[in-house]
Amino acid sequence: MNAPFVPAPETGRAAIVNGLSVDVEDWFQVGAFENVIARGEWDSIRTRVEDNVYRIIDLFAEADVRATFFTLGWVAKRHPAMIRRIGDAGHEIASHGYDHARVFTMDRKTFADDIRKARAILEDCSGVVVTGYRAPSFSIDQRTPWAFAELAEQGFTYSSSVAPVAHDHYGWPEAPRFAFRPLPWASLVELPVTTAMLGGRRVAAGGGGFFRVLPYGFSRWAIRQVNRRDGRPAVFYFHPWEIDPDQPRVGHAPMRSRLRHYTGLARMAGKLGDLIHDFRWGRMDMIAHREAARAGELPMLPPVDEVAA
Repeated sequence: MNAPFVPAPETGRAAIVNGLSVDVEDWFQVGAFENVIARGEWDSIRTRVEDNVYRIIDLFAEADVRATFFTLGWVAKRHPAMIRRIGDAGHEIASHGYDHARVFTMDRKTFADDIRKARAILEDCSGVVVTGYRAPSFSIDQRTPWAFAELAEQGFTYSSSVAPVAHDHYGWPEAPRFAFRPLPWASLVELPVTTAMLGGRRVAAGGGGFFRVLPYGFSRWAIRQVNRRDGRPAVFYFHPWEIDPDQPRVGHAPMRSRLRHYTGLARMAGKLGDLIHDFRWGRMDMIAHREAARAGELPMLPPVDEVAA
């Protein structure tokens, strides 16, 4: 099995390289539809993820950028050729868990089994060691203090599983905004999804539905703020289904879920093209490697009772 990518050290002072990531799940596996499309139905639904991922690989190739594909084990098991193509294109393959179950719906043993199963599938498909993990729906928070310990014990070197904002579906607003060490005894680094400061408040600015719905100028402003004012890399994510305006419509889903899922799909690819060309981008393992090199400067995650206070 091939070793994970380790970037060469930078020389000189260059523009900040931001972390570009894709959460690889299909259109019917999203949180917005989890109460209307049961997991038992998934195998009977025609998948669209492979074609969408290939479009993304082509988009990245045109811009000569590399990214991280946080992929569900369920998807990898059914599309092994896609996993190999991601790796062959120079992108990082990382884990998104097995079937998009949120971490706070599991106990530690169930979580351990989930990430172990997904990692084994991804490594078998790709022939590459998987070192990164992103929780479905950024679902590591103050309810799951054991999740970081389990990741560290299973040998993951970084996580990108925390959204340090308040949100109705997820969020840990008391967590640090930028890279931090969640455990005093492990080298594991957490890379939270990007937030910006607006009027003294944290606002989500790292991709997903916010990127589709809001004008592109907001995302450009937010990433510039993080790069220039804070001097830190941004962490941006999106999903393959977000560049697919022709995907099926789930008419029986709640109106709020449909608005979240379908708004802005037709404009997404063009906005991504603008974003990729306006900033420097790289793989998440590269960002994690650089943050780990300055581990002594990174904040520690306070004890859960202090964070939640």
